[in-house]
Amino acid sequence: MESIDKIHGTFEKRIAETKANVPTAVIKRLPRYHRYLGELIREGRMRISSAELSELLGVTASQIRQDLNCFGGFGQQGYGYNVKYLHGKIGELLGVTEGFRTVIVGAGNLGRALAATHMFERRGVERLALFDVNPDIIGTKIYGIPVYSTDELGEFCRRERVDIGVLTVPKEAAFSVADVMARAGVRGIWNFANMELSLPYPEVEVENIHLGDSLMTLCYRLKSAGGAEED
Repeated sequence: MESIDKIHGTFEKRIAETKANVPTAVIKRLPRYHRYLGELIREGRMRISSAELSELLGVTASQIRQDLNCFGGFGQQGYGYNVKYLHGKIGELLGVTEGFRTVIVGAGNLGRALAATHMFERRGVERLALFDVNPDIIGTKIYGIPVYSTDELGEFCRRERVDIGVLTVPKEAAFSVADVMARAGVRGIWNFANMELSLPYPEVEVENIHLGDSLMTLCYRLKSAGGAEED
């Protein structure tokens, strides 16, 4: 049986060789693996096989092995996966140990909802501030997070070395706000502005979130399964 140290060495070497070539579909499955493994840890599970993971996740065991093999495999022949170790390594891949810092721009309903959630800290991301144009809330705190004027956004991002900007502004303002953050050194934009945001900065990653698309996907599946129920 391979030692954890040997597996760790394989992990580090494989990451350096392959991380630029990992398919997007694999990356999108990693958070789900991490979430389920976290639940297994809370249940006290020490190890698990790819077949057992397959039953939990609804992904084939073969697909799980292929996904994890992109990063070195992590498993041990005849043992399966060490749950805590795999959870930790996937967490490293997802950046939960990097200490990323974020701000939320737009303190409307969605911005306030994001301010209220513990989702960020649970994933290793620290929320530093909210920004808005409304003078009635500037200088206050929302769920313990200070609210600043958007006029201060660029300076704040540079000073505090913000990594991620969360956009919950009207779509008409999205590009200009994102541009301010990108010029201030922000490397990632999580965009909820209901438009496809594209920036002329190759070093800045943009994740466009369309909640309506997700709802329409669900509606399509319901329609395909038989349509809406009639009274």
